[in-house]
Amino acid sequence: MLIHNLISDASKILKKNKIKSHLLDAEIILADLMNISREHLITSHYLPVSNKIKKKFNYAIKRRYRREPVAYITKKKEFWSLDFIINKFTLVPRPETELLVNEITKLLKNKRIDILDIGTGSGCILLSLLKELQFAKGIGLDVSTKAINVAKKNAKKFRLSNRTRFIVDSIDNFKLGKYDLIVSNPPYIPFNEISKLDEEITNFEPLCALNGGIDGLDLIRKVIYKSNILLKTNGYLAVEIGNNQYTEVAKILRDSCYREISKVCDFERNVRCIISTKI
Repeated sequence: MLIHNLISDASKILKKNKIKSHLLDAEIILADLMNISREHLITSHYLPVSNKIKKKFNYAIKRRYRREPVAYITKKKEFWSLDFIINKFTLVPRPETELLVNEITKLLKNKRIDILDIGTGSGCILLSLLKELQFAKGIGLDVSTKAINVAKKNAKKFRLSNRTRFIVDSIDNFKLGKYDLIVSNPPYIPFNEISKLDEEITNFEPLCALNGGIDGLDLIRKVIYKSNILLKTNGYLAVEIGNNQYTEVAKILRDSCYREISKVCDFERNVRCIISTKI
């Protein structure tokens, strides 16, 4: 079968199953299986596809119309122009988190700093920062051994193992070192709102990385309070937050003796990241 026909058939199946990005998803999945870029795939529509690839592709499309995210099917996700290895033990990196990386990079470019990434997951925040901040080194912390194993693979892939260390521990118990920057994308979804999320999230992504407690702020509070101990004098704390959480988080920061340096909004003008420093 030709690439064109295979993509067309798969796109129709996904569209019928109400997958909005039906054509894009089909192209990404087939390009991954053929080990070529999506651009190459698009310009090679009339090339034949082997029966082996076709079989794998049809199985992957079945997974997709059952709402499994494309990133878990291909086992990778682009973030900060890097292809991160991911799996079901890590969240899928999202564009909003790139806003945090961008703001930190502007603030700390060319600085020699020690970074702590709390809840590192796939390591996407820490490793993206280290790619930009050539004089920095960092530690990624996560309670999940399986997530840490993914982060280690990404560090090796991007040749950053010599500037990183990944530790399995909770923020409650962690006491190692002092840091110029603490960054975190903690769970911030209120517990009773998790069931309302898209089934692509609730059925596949690790819920422990989403559950922020009754008001969504449990882990954010812990990060802020523990950072008071772990930050160096004049160190920076950068936290991603959920929609409509800015007012409450800003108050927690003020009450904990932090001064806001900047905040970053998404394209819908929701504050999604706050960067502050210890007073």
